[in-house]
Amino acid sequence: MKHILPLSLAMVSGVVADRFITVLNDCPFVIWPAFFTASGAQPVQPSGWEAQPNSDVTFATADNWSGRIWGRRNCDFSTNPGPNSCLDGGCIGGLVCNATTGTGVPPATLATIDFSATSQDVYTVSVVDGYNLPMAVITNAGNTCSIASCPVDLATSCPLALAGPFDSDGVPVGCKSACLVDALAGNAGNSSNCCTGSFNSEASCPSSGVEHYSYFKTNCPNSFAYAFDESSGTAIHQCPKSVSFETDVEYLVTFCPDVSNL
Repeated sequence: MKHILPLSLAMVSGVVADRFITVLNDCPFVIWPAFFTASGAQPVQPSGWEAQPNSDVTFATADNWSGRIWGRRNCDFSTNPGPNSCLDGGCIGGLVCNATTGTGVPPATLATIDFSATSQDVYTVSVVDGYNLPMAVITNAGNTCSIASCPVDLATSCPLALAGPFDSDGVPVGCKSACLVDALAGNAGNSSNCCTGSFNSEASCPSSGVEHYSYFKTNCPNSFAYAFDESSGTAIHQCPKSVSFETDVEYLVTFCPDVSNL
């Protein structure tokens, strides 16, 4: 876990916080990571930045912070600084996502992290709205706290109906979920793929009724793959507060992680 900031360095830097998150770009190409704060104080770190291959950024959060982290691909903020500045994952605000509305344009693989619960840190890698980059969330707590991940490329073998967007060579760099396809068609209000309307309960929206659920879940079993995926037992990951506070657990969000290390 060499990319996780040691607590001693955090203390020397004068940062006062109970949680640290490191975002690592292990992809062989530039990406533009971003985060959105859902609760707790906004971190000092800008909510969007350029990440060269093999670079990482560590930032402090409040001990009750919750939010999402994702990556953006093929961005150009010079002429269109907004949600369409990137081929996928773009946000309102351009390079630095707006603190109140800059949640990112799907399809985008999301890391969700919640430090606000009383007894557990809760974290997921979500492909509920689709996928654009391999991702893993790892702690420095060894085997005590599990790994959330979607570490493989889902875009190149994505079902044709879900594939896209595409780069300039016609290669897909994203894979939409069936729910996102319904939403883009204006059909998300009563959808078995989105678990909305008459399908808005776990009983009325089993995974078997969600188109292409098995594609996402089979390839990424430790991801959150649809609205009620808790029942899979591998969608939500937790780290007990008794462990995370006593051992100064820190979180590493890696894009394009080495599968052999998971």
